[in-house]
Amino acid sequence: MALILDGRAAAAAIEERLAGRIAALKARGAAPGLALLRAGEDPASVVYVRAKERACARLGILSRTIVLPAEVGAPRLRETIERLNADAGVQGILLQLPLPGHLAQEELLGAIDPDKDVDGFHPLNLGRLALGEPGFVAATPLGILRLLQHYAIPLAGRHAVVLGRSRIVGRPLANLLSTRTDETDATVTLCHSRTRDLPALTRLADILVAAVGRARFVTAEMVKPGAVVVDVGMHAEPDPRRPGKDRLQGDVDFEAVEPRAAAITPVPGGVGPMTVVSLMENTVLAAERALERAAG
Repeated sequence: MALILDGRAAAAAIEERLAGRIAALKARGAAPGLALLRAGEDPASVVYVRAKERACARLGILSRTIVLPAEVGAPRLRETIERLNADAGVQGILLQLPLPGHLAQEELLGAIDPDKDVDGFHPLNLGRLALGEPGFVAATPLGILRLLQHYAIPLAGRHAVVLGRSRIVGRPLANLLSTRTDETDATVTLCHSRTRDLPALTRLADILVAAVGRARFVTAEMVKPGAVVVDVGMHAEPDPRRPGKDRLQGDVDFEAVEPRAAAITPVPGGVGPMTVVSLMENTVLAAERALERAAG
């Protein structure tokens, strides 16, 4: 029976630690503030932004949600970002993805002040991560690291295989896990849709991270016995036990893989809560750094 890596429990423990840092900031008149910027009414985006609003409310982080119409033009969206960049009451800015198809995602992410880029997607922060320099780490990769740390799963010298090369998860996670620190220092293989003989590589993994965006893609035959399996995927599909209802499914065939794994994340309740709490952690860090800059 695999250890279930409970993201809700780990996130709650991190929130407890963040509460002290937030109290210290407020005592110095520097309450952290997060701006949540959304364009359109994509159902998943609406749900994700609400989850972030609730986390802010629990922790006492000031949140401001700005919703623009789906047909918004790039100039107006950029103007909104620049206004938030200049707002001293906002330490963190999140541009909820995906954006409507007519908007250039890379250009708009690059318009966010790197010091307020708490989602870690600005090219400068991605570059800092690749170089092992201080910056903001993308929330999902940071959440995965925090989850492994919460359960005292060592990384140094272990072989991690990451399935998926997106700039949101796969690439920054590969950089993060391979960074030379006491808490990381893993050997990382980054795989993608054109990787040859993929199962042969995944069976070498001590830690296997699935972020491919395909439901139940990772089967038992792809997992080494005793591996740690982290499932980033989330897909809605009809629930055969509840006609007319949906259930959430990850990129991993949980029922088949769980008996082979030493530890595994559930879907939901695994990586999702860790992504949200990592965004909160980055927002607190942004407020602390802003206070340090103001102090000279």
